[in-house]
Amino acid sequence: MSKNAKDLNDDFYSGEEINYEDYYLDDEDEYLDEDEDIHGNMRESIREHRGGPDKAPIDPNPVKKTSEKHPEDSDIGKAAEQYPSGPEGKREGADIPYQASGTNTQNLEVRDQKDMKKEINKNPDKKREEPVKRDTGKIKNGPEKSGTQKSGAVKQEAPKAGAGKKEAPKTSTGKKEAPKTSTGKKEAPKDFAGKKEVPKANAVKKEVPKGAAEKPGPKSGPERTGAKKTDPGKPGVQKNGGKRPGTRKSSGNPAKASGSGRRQKKSGLPVALITVGVFIGVCAAAYIGVSAYFMSHFYMNTEINGHDFSRQTVEDVKEYIQQQVKGYSLTIREKDNKTDTISGEEISLEYKENQDIENVLKNQNAFLWPQAFFVKNSSKATVEVSYDRDALEKKIHNLQAVKAEQTPPTSAYPKFNGTEYEVEPEVTGTEVNQDLLREKVHQYISEFQPELDMVAENCYALPKYTSESGDVRAACNEMNEYLKASITYSMDQPVVVDKTLISNWVSADENMKVTFDEAAVREWLREFGKQYDTVGKTRSITSPWGKTVEVSGGTYGWSVDEDAEFPALVESIKKGEVVTREPIYVPGQTAASRGPQDWGNTYAEVDLSGQHMWFIVDGAVALETDVVTGVPNPARETPSGVYSILEKELNSTLVGEIDPATGQPEYRTPVAYWMRVTWSGIGFHDANWQPAFGGSLYATGAGSHGCINMPVDQAGALFNMMPVGTPVIIHY
Repeated sequence: MSKNAKDLNDDFYSGEEINYEDYYLDDEDEYLDEDEDIHGNMRESIREHRGGPDKAPIDPNPVKKTSEKHPEDSDIGKAAEQYPSGPEGKREGADIPYQASGTNTQNLEVRDQKDMKKEINKNPDKKREEPVKRDTGKIKNGPEKSGTQKSGAVKQEAPKAGAGKKEAPKTSTGKKEAPKTSTGKKEAPKDFAGKKEVPKANAVKKEVPKGAAEKPGPKSGPERTGAKKTDPGKPGVQKNGGKRPGTRKSSGNPAKASGSGRRQKKSGLPVALITVGVFIGVCAAAYIGVSAYFMSHFYMNTEINGHDFSRQTVEDVKEYIQQQVKGYSLTIREKDNKTDTISGEEISLEYKENQDIENVLKNQNAFLWPQAFFVKNSSKATVEVSYDRDALEKKIHNLQAVKAEQTPPTSAYPKFNGTEYEVEPEVTGTEVNQDLLREKVHQYISEFQPELDMVAENCYALPKYTSESGDVRAACNEMNEYLKASITYSMDQPVVVDKTLISNWVSADENMKVTFDEAAVREWLREFGKQYDTVGKTRSITSPWGKTVEVSGGTYGWSVDEDAEFPALVESIKKGEVVTREPIYVPGQTAASRGPQDWGNTYAEVDLSGQHMWFIVDGAVALETDVVTGVPNPARETPSGVYSILEKELNSTLVGEIDPATGQPEYRTPVAYWMRVTWSGIGFHDANWQPAFGGSLYATGAGSHGCINMPVDQAGALFNMMPVGTPVIIHY
């Protein structure tokens, strides 16, 4: 199986009998690409004869055939282009040798000859009238034939080996044998010049016999003898549109225009990988270079002690510090637009180097430099300086803010504005925080900052709470809850306990803890009782006969029970209640009406001086009579004041006090009508033992032990007319 695609093509057009198993095809199959319709069917026929492409035999001694200078000219599939049919129906250019190229050959399947001839009949342009036999003789040395060469290519005749082309003898297997020499040995394959071809690794070099016309084949130089220059971008096509022998027609497909098109496509990936690799290498080298730079330089956006040292070295920083020491001065701004200055010379300021600057650079990771574009790097380095501390202390003490009279600050606090509690802003005052001031002066000198604002740096004593403090606002809210309460007492004039009064009882301490002053509430109730309690107070009264007297003492009138009212009032305030009510009074300590004449217009009146009494109902006298009252001495006198009837009783026995000498009551006196005025035994009752009433009997021995003695009938009438609780006014 020593015949290749070229031989198959020649044998096909020469009309020889073709045994497809005797041929092998180059792996690129270039020679059969000229006529895809014909040779495609030939490959298909090979598959039919050999049972598939995988079973096609491989030539044991493949020969790579290629053009030495123009591998793209080795598309042997375009051989038909070199041998077009002439006017006599004879294939032209059969004598022209050509060079074929290829890689490691691979057997391909070809259709049988009949199928191929049918394909030729279908394509009249490619139809040959008769097979063309190739002459294997020597190359003719005559002049070029005119009219038989395309596009300026030099036409040559193939050298003849004899009188005509002979068919190689077949072996017993039916395969053709290679022609033998006179010695009987097989000849090595020859090219069309009759030159033996020696298989080589990459190419077969052809020699032209002396005296023969030179073929316009590839040369080592850029030009070929007898042919025009070709366009390097279009293999096998001359610039004038002609063709070199042995080349294919240019089809619009780049892959077919060159026999190495498939290899060119495959070479794109390594080139891309190499490009990417080079790019990555360049980037990595640049990154490492920048990282090396930042091993000795500070990042971008680097601040040390508030100053920008971006892309500077440690020595740059130290040099900057040294320069700052010289001629340095610190201006201190105080309140009220006052300023003071401390110069470095005045305190003997000197710079002392340390390792803090180097440590800042060491802590910087040089390989993370890209982050510096987005993150500010602020560092604090201890800048050691030496100075005269006594001189600095003297300068601080002489500052205007320190020498002036200072007022302490006042914290913000809840303040009642008449409606609710609100935050009263703080007052900073002028008191200086001297410890902080010293610290800031040292810091500013260390950082070589030119100006210190005492207000901005809070060098003045600050209040504990400001208007923005949450504790102050929380205290305001809690205190306002108390102000929601409103308690109205029904007196002769309503008394209201509301936010105005309650605001005096609610407060916040220095820690903004809200307290409710219950002691203040109790004190208010005591004052409230003094104002509205009438028991024992002096009253002005006018007798029915026109006498006006001042009466004080007694047990009748209003009296608020402060002990009972206090918890009730506190609870109402804490709950935020809104209510109208009377205060809680001492049981029985109420009066007929409110106002100066709280006894009303129904009452009993006793005139001790006139020894006479009246019972007045609705302002009119309903009963009056003379009476005998107690002996005018401390032990037996009738007490003056405003009282009330506490109880009444019929047929009662009056019992006197126990006589210490006898151990018995001083008296036991039964009476028909008893009307108690005091719980100590003073009251109205009948006295049938009195010989008379009125006048001065009470002072001359007929006086009672303090009771008001009445005639029996008058006593009975009064008993029936005067109910319990009726006010009783006794006066002189």
